Amino acid sequence: MRIGVDLGGTKIEGILLSPDGRVAEKIRVNTPAQKYLETVDELCEVINQLQQLSPSKKCSVGIGTPGALSPSNERGLELMKNCNSICLNGEPLKVDIEKRLGYTTRIENDANCFVLSEACYGAAMSSRTVFGVILGTGTGGGVVIDKQLHTGPNRIAGEWGHNCIPSSVRELIAQDRQCYCGRKNCIETVLSGRGLKQSHLERSGIELEAMEIARLATVGNVEASESIQTYCKQLARCLSTVVNLIDPDMIVLGGGLSNISQLYAQVPSLMEEHVFTDNMLTMLSAPMFGDASGAIGAACLWPLD
Repeated sequence: MRIGVDLGGTKIEGILLSPDGRVAEKIRVNTPAQKYLETVDELCEVINQLQQLSPSKKCSVGIGTPGALSPSNERGLELMKNCNSICLNGEPLKVDIEKRLGYTTRIENDANCFVLSEACYGAAMSSRTVFGVILGTGTGGGVVIDKQLHTGPNRIAGEWGHNCIPSSVRELIAQDRQCYCGRKNCIETVLSGRGLKQSHLERSGIELEAMEIARLATVGNVEASESIQTYCKQLARCLSTVVNLIDPDMIVLGGGLSNISQLYAQVPSLMEEHVFTDNMLTMLSAPMFGDASGAIGAACLWPLD
């Protein structure tokens, strides 16, 4: 068995994953609010409890985080970066966890863990090359090839949310958008929940949360339907750049906005005119796993023996 832990901003979820992908045990606790050392303590406690619950010898441990490890600095430390749980940024999370546990762990971005879970046991299990997308509070992504995560030397492979939107998408928004990263018009400023909310406000003058816009669209609200159609166009044009670059067998959507059913009906055909091929074979899929995807993917950071 393998242990996977999803370290989120509000909860820490740990699982024991059986070789067939079944979740044998689960522990879920609250994340200490923006307190780094307490977060490390709580995370290690979850791992220790799962080790005790395992019927096998000591399990491997993988951890999904809301950020990424930077390459080693001049002191040889890998520090956390790009975390929306800001208490983690600049901290040697992996080192601190391993000091307390006494053995090696593996840590990856939660979007990478999401796509790994879907590639190994989920919707993309039969696909060789998979691009996973998180559409939620932010817009993340990850790449898996032959069941192996591809991260790159900077450990940012798949971070398409901070690419600039294509010019064809810029035409669909009223004004430039400032991203929290300091740049303007990142993909995240359009495709995140906040992005959809802002687009609807610009078009209709009405401020609604993203999922309420989607709900209204399903019951025939004209303004909401138009906003979802525009979002589908934006998503299709942004995803087409990924297909042109890595040509994945499947794209799996995750995050709260992946529950918008219209995406799967409209986006594939909208992508075709922007992809450099006569017959686009890349499939678009909803995820198989819900909240458990991060922890399952974290466990999969260690391959089966």
